[in-house]
Amino acid sequence: MPVRRKITDDDLTDLRGKVAIVTGGNTGIGYATIQFLMRQGAKVYMGARNEDKAKAAIKELEAELPKDTNAANSGGSVHWLQLDLSNPGLVKEAAAGFLRKEERLDILVNNAAATSGPYKPREDGFTETMVVNHISPFLFTETLLPLLKSTAALDDSDVRIVNVTSVYHTRVKVESFVGKYSLSKDYGDTTSGNLYMYGVSKLANILYIKHLQAQLNAESSRITCIAVHPGTVSTDGVKKFFSSVRFFGLFLRMIVMPLIFVSWTQGAMNSVFAAAGKDVAAARESTNEARKRMYEGVYLIPIGKITEPSENAKDKRLQKELYETTKEVLRDIGL
Repeated sequence: MPVRRKITDDDLTDLRGKVAIVTGGNTGIGYATIQFLMRQGAKVYMGARNEDKAKAAIKELEAELPKDTNAANSGGSVHWLQLDLSNPGLVKEAAAGFLRKEERLDILVNNAAATSGPYKPREDGFTETMVVNHISPFLFTETLLPLLKSTAALDDSDVRIVNVTSVYHTRVKVESFVGKYSLSKDYGDTTSGNLYMYGVSKLANILYIKHLQAQLNAESSRITCIAVHPGTVSTDGVKKFFSSVRFFGLFLRMIVMPLIFVSWTQGAMNSVFAAAGKDVAAARESTNEARKRMYEGVYLIPIGKITEPSENAKDKRLQKELYETTKEVLRDIGL
């Protein structure tokens, strides 16, 4: 498989008549992901907490669209979906509200993430990182799953669930995800502890996507689940994290970031490949069974390269434990 340097609109499927959700879409990778999907004709819901920021971003996206004649006639649009991932109860409400509005959901991109704290335990015992990066996206996906499944049963469907993870998941090791403590563990309010907590939450993204794919395959549901690492991207969250690092933070932000970090658009390309790439669609329609399943439950690094994740991420025991423990945690809080 040749190494891709970029993704263009020609590499993506026609999304006219299709509905997508991109969380954290008012800035960064999510914003650029929506740009791509809109140009292909998708009706995209921008999952974002702050109304003012969301509406400002939507205004910018709409202003950009008519510049391309084909895009202007494609039917693509963007709409705000109020989504506060720091509050699982509100996440459930947001998903329920979407289900009342729409009769299909073709693409779900769980993009939003906490990269810069706060990392100290909340009143419920969990860190903001684990809630925003794993527990809430898990709940959001599970609540939307019936609609994703019914859409997948339609003729000519191509339903995809994408979790944006991080290569940093390879830097952590977890022995078990049994019990609430495994999700509420505090690794210390230091730079290294914060990064470890982030890595564990990103490991959870891959474990869940692999377990979900196995479940859907067992049900013969034609949904493709993919975990993607976007690369080193100059997002607002990364800038905020670097600013929080004592002594070297300013140096990292002013000197290192411009040298090795890529733009939002470049960072979105792996997500877009997973969400709407023609290569994934072609594989799904192949008569060769191995090729047909080649993108199911995989981990992609930029751009579109299937790569082995960490041994922890491939551990089926951990996949099952994480799923069952997360379900238990949500039941305990009435969700």
